[in-house]
Order: sequence, then structure tokens, then C-alpha cells
Amino acid sequence: MLTNLSIRDVVLIEALDLSLHAGFTALTGETGAGKSILLDSLGLALGERANAGLVRAGAQEARVTASFDIPQTHTAYDLLKEQGIPAEAGEPLMLRRIVSKEGRSRAWINDQPVGITLMRRVAVSLVEIQGQHEQMGLADSSTHRGLLDAYGVSSSLLKDVARAFDTWQTLSRDLDAARKSLHEAAREEEWLRHTVEELSTLNPQTGEEEQLAVQRHSLQQSERRGEAIAAALSELTPRDRRNSGPAAALRGASRALQRLLPAPTAEKNAIDPLETRTNEALNALESAENALAEAENLLSRLADDSEANPRLLEEIEERLFALRAAARKHDVTVDDLPTFLANLSARLTALETGATQLDALEQAVKEARAQYEEAATRLSAAREKAARKMEQAVTKELKPIKLDKARFFAQIQPLTPENWSRQGMEQVMFLIAANPGQPPGPLAKVASGGELSRLMLALKLVLAGQSGIGTLVFDEIDAGVGGATAAAIGERLHRLARTVQVLAVTHSPQVAASADAHLRIGKIVRDGQTATHAAPLSHAERQEEIARMLAGDVITDAARAAAASLLKHEND
Repeated sequence: MLTNLSIRDVVLIEALDLSLHAGFTALTGETGAGKSILLDSLGLALGERANAGLVRAGAQEARVTASFDIPQTHTAYDLLKEQGIPAEAGEPLMLRRIVSKEGRSRAWINDQPVGITLMRRVAVSLVEIQGQHEQMGLADSSTHRGLLDAYGVSSSLLKDVARAFDTWQTLSRDLDAARKSLHEAAREEEWLRHTVEELSTLNPQTGEEEQLAVQRHSLQQSERRGEAIAAALSELTPRDRRNSGPAAALRGASRALQRLLPAPTAEKNAIDPLETRTNEALNALESAENALAEAENLLSRLADDSEANPRLLEEIEERLFALRAAARKHDVTVDDLPTFLANLSARLTALETGATQLDALEQAVKEARAQYEEAATRLSAAREKAARKMEQAVTKELKPIKLDKARFFAQIQPLTPENWSRQGMEQVMFLIAANPGQPPGPLAKVASGGELSRLMLALKLVLAGQSGIGTLVFDEIDAGVGGATAAAIGERLHRLARTVQVLAVTHSPQVAASADAHLRIGKIVRDGQTATHAAPLSHAERQEEIARMLAGDVITDAARAAAASLLKHEND
């Protein structure tokens, strides 16, 4: 509910701070005192259009702050959370608006700057205004279905319909996706079959590229080692006869040195130094010949161990080339080829089995739609019953407030299947026929301002507490009526205030006497300047104000007595 309204420099209001309470508060005052300015100020805080004409003469800007006390579960907190505006559930919610004398407007919620659109979205969840020139809330037909459901439809039935609709829509999307996939697969069936056959023949394996690269590197190394060993062997055992090689050279050197040795004799007389050195040389040549033979033997065995496999290397390189070519062709990595093949195979399989799957999905969608229609039909019947009950309840409230000739209708109109939703198969619209013989029409177009305000009061009584809005403002709901009708309006406003906060600008003493609290709006002249002020009235002051409303400028004792009687009657 609205707890405080602070106004600065709006038209005739220089400074005004109002504290408001639960229940029914009447706002009264002489014509021109500034009651409309008060509502215009509240409208500013609620995000209504601003203009420079609202700024008090001589002031730089107009400022309005409205504070609200709302439940922790109120939807306003969700709206603010979506926009990242700090708002602790249970804490006061403050809407502030500033309008410069040039007409520029700025808005804040809880001291955070916001756009006017967000301010309006939050405001419509807090306050509803019913006035002579504009109506909000119930006049909006988009809210009627939800209000009828809140009035007389089981929440479990609403959940059943929403759940059935969601299931139906999910299956329908699956069916559409399956049809699209099958259609796309059918268009590329030939390519699919060719590619799957080609890749299946290639049979790529995960990690195969790295494994083949390692094998190729190893074989290339073996080939280079074999070439080096062969070159070394060719030097030791040349195939060219013109080159006898080192072994033959060693043997030739040994034979040449053998001729230097003397022929063996039976007896040697002395040691010949030349012979000794010759024998040493021969021994060295023999050792070299043996070492050379050993080297040749080792190289031969190493050549056998390092024998390259050119065919295997060729096969590996051909495999790598084929894998990489396939990867480039399909714009994937070599390691992704197995997955790519699996996906294509699945699409081909889906193509082959798609008709069967489509049949199953189509049957599931058909069954889901039937379940939705069954639940929605039960919802339609419940709405029809609730609508008739609401019509009777509203009609009962119309007669005492001078709308006895009016007829209220809660029209339920079927929707075409393409417009079915989680909320069911029909739309709801509240209609009114203000006079006999007049066809029913939308609330805001058929009834006059005063009639519409009273009709809204009747609807609010029937739908008390269903909209979630905590503050209702009625601007001259009693226009054009008096006596018993005005008293009936006051009694109903008082009754409505048991569930929501009610503020009513009124010229009717009967309505004012029905209020729980009373604010008088007046004008004062200070330093040659006219200003609007508002003050809460005590019981005695209320009696005097109601007497003024009854008698006019000259308050008589009879008027005071009548005012006392009205207040006593209402208090009783």
C-alpha cells in the first residue's frame, strides 16, 4: 500500500508530506482547492506523462516521492530483480520523479535511476486509478481471463492445462525438427551414401594420424641408417675391381714385407734389428687385417639388423595422405573423421528409419493434443460456471449504486487452434450494457466516466484481493449521484478497504463519512502566493468538513447535526 507521498513545487503545492494508512481514506475540499493536483502528483510518481506546466511558478523543478509497503512476494520485486535494481523484500519501495522547468523528466526507484517504462511497469502492479477521464486495470481486457480464473477456477485445473500444453508443444517441436531433418537428409541422400561408403572403406581411427606419423619417422630414420652402413661397407669391400680395398692392401703390404725376412736357417748367430722391426710391422699389419675383418663383420650384422622396409614406409605415407585428404575434403581434423562418419551414418540410418519415427512422433503429438483439449475443455466448463457466478455477483452490486439497469457480462469467446495457449482455448472479456436494449460492449467504451467508476467499484468488490494491487484510487466516483446511492458507494468503498487500501476524492458527504480517515485539501495565501495544503482531520474536524459539504459556505447547526448523524451511522 501507499504509505507516504512527498510533493515539492508541483503547480500550487510548495511542500506537502502525506502519511497514509490502510483502509479507506477520503480526500475532500472545495472545488479548485487542488485535489486534482494531488492526483497529478501521484501520477508523476507512477510514471505518467510529465510536462513543464506541472512545475510551480518560480521553482526550478518539481519533485514527487511515493513510498510503498508491499508483501515480500509482490511481483514488483521480481521486476526490479530482472533489471538489477536493489530491492530487499519487505523493505519500503520508493518511486521518485523530478521534472525540470524545461519539461525534462528523470525517474528513480530506491534511489537507482530507471527509465520511465520500468517505472510504469512497477507502478501498475502497485496502484490502480479509476477516474472521470481515464481508467486503468480492469478496463484492460488482457487482464480479464486471469481475474475470472482467480475468482472461480481451480488452480490445479489451470496447472493441468498448462502442463498438457507444454507437453503438446514440446512434442510438436520434436516432430517439426524430425520432419526438417528427414527432408534435409532426403535431399542429400546420394551424397550421404557415397560419403559414408567412402569413409567406411577408409575406416579412420581415433589417434591414427599420430600413430602413423611416429611409424613413418621411425622408418625414415631406419632408411637413413641403412644408407650410412651400406656406404661404410662399400668402402671396406668395394665392388669395383679397380679399387682393391683396404683388406687387399693390407695383404699386399704383408707379402711385400715377407720378402725382407731372411730365409730360415738352422742356427741364428745374432739378432738382426731390421728383422725385428720388420716382424713388428708384419704383426701390426696382421692386427689391422684382423680388426678390419672384425669391422666388416660388425657392419654386416648391423646392416642386417637395420634393413629398411621401403614398401611399409610407402604404405604408411599413402595412408596418411588419404586420411588428410579426407579431412580437408570434409573440413574436419583427421581425429574427427570417425565422429564425422558416425554422424553421417546416423543421418543415413535416420533417413532409412525416419518414416517409422515420424509415424510414432505424429501419434504422440496427436495424443498430446487430445489430452490438452480434454483438460482445456474442462477448464472452459469451469470458466463458464465461474463467469455466470461472477455475473450474478456483480449484478447484485450494481443496483444499490444506481446501475440497476446495467447488465454485466463475462464473455467467453473460443479461440482458433493457432491461438490456443497455456491459458486455454478461449479469451475472456468483461462487457457492459449500460441501458436496456443497448448491446453489450467493452467497459471503457460503453459506460460514462461516473458509471464506469461505479462499475469498477462493483467489480473490485467481487474480485477483492485477486489482482494483487494494494492501492485503489477513485476520483469522484460519486459524480452525479447523491443520497442513498452515495451512501451505498461509501459503504462499498469501506467494505473494499478491508482487502486493499482505498483513496477516494469525493464531493459526497455520505462517502466521506464512510471513510476510516479523512484528508482535507485546501488553499492558503502566504506572502501573496496561493498554495495548496492537505491536513488529516480529527473527528470534530471531520464533522465540520462534512457539515460544510452538506450546507455549503454557511454551515448551520442543522448541517452539523446531520454530519454527526452520518458519522455516527457509519461508525455503527
